[in-house]
Amino acid sequence: MIVSQYVYFALSSNQLSAAEITARLGIEPDEIVVRGSRVACPPRPTRHRWKITCRKRGLTVDEQLKRVVDRLFDHAERIGELAVELDNVDGEPGASQLQVVRVFEHPDGEGEDLTSPVEGLEKLPGQHQLLGWHVDARVLEFLRLTRAELDVDEYAYG
Repeated sequence: MIVSQYVYFALSSNQLSAAEITARLGIEPDEIVVRGSRVACPPRPTRHRWKITCRKRGLTVDEQLKRVVDRLFDHAERIGELAVELDNVDGEPGASQLQVVRVFEHPDGEGEDLTSPVEGLEKLPGQHQLLGWHVDARVLEFLRLTRAELDVDEYAYG
């Protein structure tokens, strides 16, 4: 099995651009999405998006979540206040999101490591080292402070 995965935190809005979100927070994003940049009518993508990402290979989802949360935790209350404002401006909830994306059998993904025994036990196929993850108390507190939804998407490549 081959697994590709990444994590990001995003603030999104129909009204405020990623540049305006950056100016309000004083934090430069790793990635941005511009509303309507692919198709103007109807707009695709449907929302502006400001993103902090972790796409580092070899890390579990837990470790990727930790890296994103560590970068933003000191700003979490301010992010949460802006998220409430964005929800109000756009007239709908969901401006703040912590996203996990996993793609199985993606050609750029990571294969299973069957070479190293774990605690003296032989590894068998189907026990990929990147599978399984948990959300610790700090990540839960970050979700609460930023008023973020946790969204997990898993896809099969093809």
